[in-house]
Amino acid sequence: MFSKMKHIDTAFRYVRMFTFVIILGSLLLSGFVIYKSYELATVAKNKVYVLAGGKALEALATDRKDNVPVEARDHVFMFHHYFFTLDPDDKVIQRNITKALYLSDASAKRQYENLKESGYYSNIIAGNISQQISIDSISINVDSHPYYFRCYATQQIIRATSIVYRLLITEGYLRNVERSDNNSHGFLIEKWHTIENRDEKTVNR
Repeated sequence: MFSKMKHIDTAFRYVRMFTFVIILGSLLLSGFVIYKSYELATVAKNKVYVLAGGKALEALATDRKDNVPVEARDHVFMFHHYFFTLDPDDKVIQRNITKALYLSDASAKRQYENLKESGYYSNIIAGNISQQISIDSISINVDSHPYYFRCYATQQIIRATSIVYRLLITEGYLRNVERSDNNSHGFLIEKWHTIENRDEKTVNR
């Protein structure tokens, strides 16, 4: 009789141990599944699919801080492109200046108004002059906000008989703002001013 009870007790311990192992394994498996599901959901959330030419292309979404230097440089580039790319057409001038002013604060508007009052844009139209700009380099300090920048560029003043090359150096600060259709990078240029703007050479056409 005692031997029989001993066998029953041993069998009960085995069943209890087996049950414990099953429960522990189930808990570990459930935890692993939940972890992998969360990881997969995070990866999927960071993926964006763009439809281009009838094909779905995958784009990876990242934190803005990873792209601040790139986006900041492009913002400064686009602002200078719009502000200094001019043709002898009032509508072209107005369109480009409007785009530039969306990317900056009142400091750029003051420079525009000063140029307008001095007859700069009228002279461009009257003299059939085109103005283009080539950005040489843009340095951005992203260690502190607002971000300080300095832009080095070359202007080309294209006249009927000559092309004047001018050195242009400007500086200012970039402040974070909400993105919009008119300001896709979400920066606003502040305290913008020209450090240097002088003729370097003239080439006859």
